[in-house]
Amino acid sequence: MIKDIDHLPKSIKKAIRYIKQDASKEELNEIKRLVDYAIERRSLKLE
Repeated sequence: MIKDIDHLPKSIKKAIRYIKQDASKEELNEIKRLVDYAIERRSLKLE
């Protein structure tokens, strides 16, 4: 796991804090689905 997140955008830092502290199980599943989809789409664009 990434320990040093200082180089990431503020919005990502806030999202990680939310995931660690406040997200319910249902929210975690939805966030994971959305992030996985976004990463897959971006990876395809970069190929």
